[in-house]
Amino acid sequence: MAQDGARLRRPRVRPATLALAGAAAVPLGFLAVFFAWPVAAIVGIGLRSTGRGPGVLDLLTSAETWSLVGFTLGQAAAATVLALLAGMPVAFLLARCAVPLRGLARVLVTMPFVLPTVVVGMAFRTLFVGSGDGSVLAIVLANGFFNVAVVARTVGGLWAHTDRRAEDAARALGASRWRAFTSVVLPSLAPAIASAAAVVFLFCATSFGVVLVLGAARYRTLETEIYLRTVQLLDLRGAAALSLVQLVAVVAALVLGARARRRHETALRLRRATETARRPRGGEWAVVAVAVCVIALLMVPIVGLVVRSLSTVDGWGLAGYRALLGSGQHDTLGGVSGVDAAVNSLRTAFDATLLAMALGVLASVVLSRLPRRNPRVAGAMDAALMLPLGVSAVTVGFGYLVTMDALPGDFRTSPLLVPFAQALVATPLVVRTVLPVLRAVDDRLRQAAATLGAGPLRVWREVDLPLVGRALLAAAGFAYVVALGEFGATSFLARPDAPTLPVAIARLISRPGELNNQMAYAACALLLVVTATVVLLVERARVAEVGEF
Repeated sequence: MAQDGARLRRPRVRPATLALAGAAAVPLGFLAVFFAWPVAAIVGIGLRSTGRGPGVLDLLTSAETWSLVGFTLGQAAAATVLALLAGMPVAFLLARCAVPLRGLARVLVTMPFVLPTVVVGMAFRTLFVGSGDGSVLAIVLANGFFNVAVVARTVGGLWAHTDRRAEDAARALGASRWRAFTSVVLPSLAPAIASAAAVVFLFCATSFGVVLVLGAARYRTLETEIYLRTVQLLDLRGAAALSLVQLVAVVAALVLGARARRRHETALRLRRATETARRPRGGEWAVVAVAVCVIALLMVPIVGLVVRSLSTVDGWGLAGYRALLGSGQHDTLGGVSGVDAAVNSLRTAFDATLLAMALGVLASVVLSRLPRRNPRVAGAMDAALMLPLGVSAVTVGFGYLVTMDALPGDFRTSPLLVPFAQALVATPLVVRTVLPVLRAVDDRLRQAAATLGAGPLRVWREVDLPLVGRALLAAAGFAYVVALGEFGATSFLARPDAPTLPVAIARLISRPGELNNQMAYAACALLLVVTATVVLLVERARVAEVGEF
């Protein structure tokens, strides 16, 4: 009888808890197999004895390694400062100014962020024609250009919901406009600025396509050195050891960034309902003018890229586009036409988007329910899902090469590897876009539906889905363009007979000949058109700016 009583008193596992656990197991299981395992394998190789290639201890005492680390961190810091200086006026324009064409300004600012890094590198290559041996200035400018949108959208998201009354009170007490900004506004924006700076620094430190195109083998970061050691030198042990060095730096930056992001999200929740945009006054027009100049400068490399794609030695022409489309006899992609590469890009990006949406939406649903039950578990899961955003895509791609043969049928040769790697990069973006909207849904609506007899799936279909529909469209659009332009891991994994457009661009620019260059610029222009189209569609379905980055 005592045993029967103990059995009766044993707490029962609620079906909702089991459903949450099952939903969480899907994205976490995918993350474990296709991210944690490959990265752990790289760490294991780096910790082994040196063998033919250098190990961790050898590299830590190498002056060349510390020169790479110094350049990696230095250019990332410089680009972060540049992005902050350029992004703050734009954030003010998007957040505080009710002016015509503000929506267009938001599109133009966002477009560079979702461009493939190799396209950004090619765009700046048109502006630094004489720097054939590489240019530090070009690398810093390109990385800063790439990340202005992160600052503008992240800081602008908080600035748009910051109460103006404290600033107005400081002005009424005699403070100058600058004093009111530095003493009242800037401290309230500090969480968003710190969060944006951490994200920008991570993106710049792991920048691959930009440095590969603009460094011209003279300037290398840890990211490009890992690639060169693996692909050209076949020094897998040395590449693994460098990956370990990079991983330590990235994890440290992610920890600092997670703290800043938590403070940022807390500040946003406190001010979610406040709207502060109005027509600029007095000296605010000067800030608006600076923001407009920044946006105009962001367009210069893009316009230069399009112009360069139409420029030939004989004047204006479409030779590059014709060769890319396979209408000529020129064969530079090993029998694969530009059309084939474009189709491969579109197909793999579509597959990656479907996978990222499935994983990201499941993770967002779980995270939106967990904080009430166990906030620590929710925080740990959220951090794990964000980790691929900071860990080098090159490291992940390299990890696939040394681990995926253990799966049935030697998974290294599977065409699914490319969309899987792209989905890893896109899933955090889906979570950051969908999760804040799910958390903003009034839970009483779900409770009312459940009281009326609706099951969990019907509650999601009838309550959550209509409210987060636009967020899902925005997440899918951004995930698609990110997957479309992913280059780091794809450069390792794409088969020679099935390159994506970014991989084809890298092949073309590595070969001599004017027609090769024209084809590369034409491919960049095509990617640019696709990216701009998707961004415009996303902006039409845009949700509140909270959590977009």
